[in-house]
Amino acid sequence: MMKLRETLYQVLFRRKNEDDIDDPDKQKLARVLNLVDLTALGVGSTLGVGVYVLAGNVARIEAGPAVVLSFVLAAFASALAGLCYAEFAARVPRAGSAYVYSYVGVGEFVAFVIGWNLILEYVIGTASVAKAFSNYIDALLDYPVKTTMTYLFPMNVSFLADYPDVLSFSLVILLSIILSWGVRESTMINNVFTVVNLLTVFTVVVSGLFKVNLYNWNIPKQDIPKSANGGEGGFMPFGWAGVTAGAAKCFYGFIGFDSVATTGEEAKKPKRDIPLAIILSLSIITFAYCCISSVLTLMWPYYDQDIDAPFPYVYDKLGWTTLKMIVSSGAIFAMFASLLASMFSMPRILMTMAEDGLMFSMFSIIHPKFKTPLLATLLSGLLAGIITALLNLEQLMNMMSIGTLLAYTIVCICVLILRYKNDPDGDEFVKNQVIEEPETSSGIFKVVDKYFNLSNVDSANKETERVATTITVLYICTSALFSFVTVQNECVATNHQWCNGNDSNSSAFQPGCVLNTHNATTLFKQACIENSIATYASAILAIGLLLLLLLLTRQPQSNKKLSFKVPLVPLIPCISILMNVYLMMKLDIITWIRFSIWLTIGLFIYVLYGMNNSAEGLKRKGETKNSRSSSAEPIHQISSINL
Repeated sequence: MMKLRETLYQVLFRRKNEDDIDDPDKQKLARVLNLVDLTALGVGSTLGVGVYVLAGNVARIEAGPAVVLSFVLAAFASALAGLCYAEFAARVPRAGSAYVYSYVGVGEFVAFVIGWNLILEYVIGTASVAKAFSNYIDALLDYPVKTTMTYLFPMNVSFLADYPDVLSFSLVILLSIILSWGVRESTMINNVFTVVNLLTVFTVVVSGLFKVNLYNWNIPKQDIPKSANGGEGGFMPFGWAGVTAGAAKCFYGFIGFDSVATTGEEAKKPKRDIPLAIILSLSIITFAYCCISSVLTLMWPYYDQDIDAPFPYVYDKLGWTTLKMIVSSGAIFAMFASLLASMFSMPRILMTMAEDGLMFSMFSIIHPKFKTPLLATLLSGLLAGIITALLNLEQLMNMMSIGTLLAYTIVCICVLILRYKNDPDGDEFVKNQVIEEPETSSGIFKVVDKYFNLSNVDSANKETERVATTITVLYICTSALFSFVTVQNECVATNHQWCNGNDSNSSAFQPGCVLNTHNATTLFKQACIENSIATYASAILAIGLLLLLLLLTRQPQSNKKLSFKVPLVPLIPCISILMNVYLMMKLDIITWIRFSIWLTIGLFIYVLYGMNNSAEGLKRKGETKNSRSSSAEPIHQISSINL
């Protein structure tokens, strides 16, 4: 039983060696992407739907003019994860994003889970952008596709779309063919569209400066129409709770920058350009979001924003018809670039997992002429096309966030593990250093000395690696518990609209409304009740997190030289882990159930196919057989002599 348990542990947590990543016998992708291409890919994949839809949505519903702060908070969370991505890109210059990173740092099973989640992220991301793209074009043309398809092929199913969206399906298939054509050609198209996107953002910001009214950032409560949900007025009408809730929603606007990390095999100088491209693209994206949200809320009151298409709505109100058409055209280019970048990453993760034997081998085939993963690109595009044509994607949007947040968390954990690893590639002094443990009178003093590093060991070794790993695991568990308790204890006063009509059953048809039995003229404000036990528990867990962070800070780190390293380790990865876990806990239970179903499907694939076909597993089995045969050979020779 013990042997079986040990074997299962070895299978699930077998790691890929960083030095074995580049295999000269494997087919190579074309290295044609420079720093400009990579930065444009990061900007194009992120600065799409969010900039033209998200700002107005969050401003009206969640944060008011403080939507700017929501974007800053979301950018901060993404930047922390981006720094960890950048260090891993410097360590592992290979396509696969967080999948390869976790394979090197944690183990095969965790890597498969992350890769499976990234497939989910990019499939749903592609489908959602394609749906928004299709709706935007259809709206500009006065909904001919919607009208025709609803009349001819209505779908009256609760979890499906109202009609099969042929336009979005066609867009995804067209882009799949473009991506199959070649990387150089598709990145040229992406670069052009990204430039148009940035010019559109510049046009919006500059034109908006002529209509800036600072009054819109400080509207008194008495000036807000009674029919509007304007909160308390001012710059933060919904308080700090509204800002943080808006940040959780704005996080969607930063999903996609990690697509840069999937280009390790196609970048000309991956160790230098990928970390720089991640940081540059995040900086450009954050600046654009802050400018856009500022101009939008200064031009027009936050409570009167349109949640689906804020800029065309505001331009209609201002009478800027020509500018409306220019910005709408730019938005189409932006969503095309976002769709292209999202589809660019999906087949490369499939290809990398197939090369490692964890997914079906057909996904690893590279076309000899185009030098692209042709079959993986076309089949993943077909899957995304079917989803965007048939499904109602509103219920699936949260699954994008949970998969991405989990991937970000694993990358940060991998950074911590590798930073405190007993690295054989360090300096000679580190490899040959002998650590003398001080004599202590009791086991408790040994534990304190080990975890607080009272001996001031300044170089990582096997013992300090085990201690750092233990502290990291404890920090993750404490972060999850702290986030869960904090989310459950969050107290937000909720405003409810009065139900329309005099029917006593009207609330059944208007969820969230309250019956107006006293003929009140203001919104019903539901107070909240704080749980003192949960508050004390959160405080104790917060102290525990600080203590674990202190213990981790005391441990020696690896001296391996990298072209880029995350500064302030372990502070930055630990803060990123806490923020990501907290945002995951903010998601509803239905999202967790759907996510569990997706993970179950992936688990079946891994157990029935990946576990037995893993390239790393087959390699180790071969090494074991060779070692057995070589050890058996001299015994045979000795027996022959005796005969």
